[in-house]
Formats: sequence, C-alpha cells, structure tokens
Amino acid sequence: MNRVKAFVMESGELKLKEMEEPKTKPREVVVSIKAAGVNRRDLGLIKRYGDNPEALIIGSDGAGVVESVGADVIDFATGDAVIINPALRWYGNSEAPPPEFDILGMPDHGTFAEKIALPADQLEKKPRYLNWEEAGCLALPALTGYRALFTKGQLKKGDTLFIPGAGSGVATFLIQFAKNIGARVIVTSRSEEKQQHAKDIGADLAISTDSDWLKELADEKIDLVIDSVGGATFNRSLEILRKGGRIVIFGATTEDNVDFNLRKFFYGQYQLFGSTMGSREELRAMLAHMESHEMRPIIDKIFPLDQAQEAFDHLASGNQFGKVVLNISQ
Repeated sequence: MNRVKAFVMESGELKLKEMEEPKTKPREVVVSIKAAGVNRRDLGLIKRYGDNPEALIIGSDGAGVVESVGADVIDFATGDAVIINPALRWYGNSEAPPPEFDILGMPDHGTFAEKIALPADQLEKKPRYLNWEEAGCLALPALTGYRALFTKGQLKKGDTLFIPGAGSGVATFLIQFAKNIGARVIVTSRSEEKQQHAKDIGADLAISTDSDWLKELADEKIDLVIDSVGGATFNRSLEILRKGGRIVIFGATTEDNVDFNLRKFFYGQYQLFGSTMGSREELRAMLAHMESHEMRPIIDKIFPLDQAQEAFDHLASGNQFGKVVLNISQ
C-alpha cells in the first residue's frame, strides 16, 4: 500500500504522518499538491476536532497537478495545473451558502498532504502567471475578500474602504481588489512596518490601531468597513462609518459577542452584512479579476511541509503580513 506524507490532527494533536495514498472514484481526480496556504481557520480546527483518534488531514487551500482522473471526468486531464476551490458544493452565487456547503479540510481530508482526491468540480485551471506558492494560497482568502467587498459590500470606484487590521491574508487581497477598481483604502495596524507594507501595495492611508480613529479620519467619508477582528473593533468601526454606510463582517479574531447601541444604529441607517467564503461563480469572477490585473497574492513566508508546525506558530503569532504557505512537493 502506497503512503503519502501529510499534516494531520489526531487525538488532540497536530503531527506529520504517513497516510494511505488517495485513489480516484467516478467524477473525482487525484491532485499532486505543490503548495498550500495556511489560514486562520486551520488554527481553530484542533479545538473543534477535539480528541478524535482518527487522523484527519487539514488544510483548505492548495494548487498542484492532476495526477489521475476517475470515470466521467471530462473537464480535466492528467498533467493539468489546477487550484483547489475550498468552498464545497456552493456553485451559483446566492444570498447565503446552500445547506450542503462546507469548507475543505474538515470533515473532508484537506490539502496539507502530498496528494488529495476530490470531485473534479472543485478544481479551476491555475492562472499561468502565478507560481505554485502564489496559486496555492489564494482561493480561500481571496474568495472571502472578493465576496465581502463586491457581493456584500458593493464597493465601487470612488468609494472609501476602511479595513481594521492590515496584515492578514484577506486584508492584503482587499487592498489590491479595491485599488484595482479605483477605490480609496484606509487601513489600521499597531505595527508601523505593516502600515508601510499596506501602503506599498496600494493603501492610501494607514493609521495606528491605537490612535483616535474619529480624530484621524475626521476629514474622511467612510462608505464601507470590512471587519474580521470582531468585538475589539466593531463599535469603533461603526463610529467612523458614514450614515447609510455598510459594514461587512467575515470573521471574529477577538470576541464573538458585541454590544452596540440599536437606536444609534437605526437612526444612522447603517447596513450590516455577514459574509463567509463564496460560490464557485464568485471564485471564477475573482480569478478573472486577478488575471485582468495580473494581481499576485502577498506572501509573507514559505515553509516546507516538514515545518508545518512552525508555519502554524508563525501565523498564530500575528506577525505576518500576507500569506503563510507550505511548500508540499516541488
């Protein structure tokens, strides 16, 4: 029996382990993974999976080469360079995901392995101008940002976007997407280095997270806030949003629960939206957008699969600017 190297959760621990090599089934393909992006979702899975003794390969993002195809697969062939769509079974754009939607990497085996078997309809052709590390880390954060920004946030040319926190993978995509269409972008960070990095990739203004936002932004008209921080920034973000403006929430890296003044909210005619991942339709629109601008993911650091734990620790530290990537097999 052939084996593949993988990074798994097992009995409450993260570890490298050899797993059974996946085989194709009808309408499935096996992809030899070249690179895979590490996301904050991966950091939280260990708590959700608990002490389950069955080894589960984690990881949602990845890119690689089709190694074999099962029966009834017509859109892909052996040797095709592909990226993996981590949004499972969500095809057409809709107000919310369908009941069958899930994210690759739990409960299904994910991408932190030398090979993965999955339905062929979860693949897209790799943009030729991207290298493997760039292609392997973009789908989840870029799709999340694209839906939050355009489907939910309805950002348009001339609008001003405010992003609390400048260093996350999603934030770096948001900055670039917004600048591509001619929007103004304002970000925050406690790190002066991250503030400068944000400006280097297009942000018009970067301010300290610890500053007085109302004072700093007194001359700005904020049309849209996209916030993934949660309780620590929600009310501060709401304070600087123009009346009638939109706020889109796609995560909560601090507190999940937020108290806010309902009377102030409805008098201000604010609009609040939740957003999660995105559909295949949006993924394809996002890839077309990226290709038209030859836009590239911002990569902070690349680790070999053998150092997956170090990659997790680096992401958990919050010191990164952009994506943390695993080099699986090059």
